[in-house]
Amino acid sequence: MMSCSQYDYIEIACLYHLPVRLKLLNGTIVEGTAVDTTYTTERKEAIVIATSSGHETLPTESLHSMQALAANPHFDQVTFTQIA
Repeated sequence: MMSCSQYDYIEIACLYHLPVRLKLLNGTIVEGTAVDTTYTTERKEAIVIATSSGHETLPTESLHSMQALAANPHFDQVTFTQIA
C-alpha cells in the first residue's frame, strides 16, 4: 500500500490519460496510457494501463515508480514508497 499523497499521482495520470512508464518492484517495465483505477479480485488497489497488447491491471503495491512520457504540469517522475 502507498500513501494517499502518492496515490494522487496515479489518479492524476488516469484523469488526464497520460502516457506513462511504470517500473514494477520486480524490475518489469510497462508502458502505456493510464486509463483508470480499480480493485483486483483480491480487493487490492490497482491501475489500469492501455498497452499495445491490451489493458493491463497492475496492483499499486507492485509499483516502484511512474514516469510521465508527455509533458504535463503535474509530475515528471514519482518513486513510490510502499507502507505496511
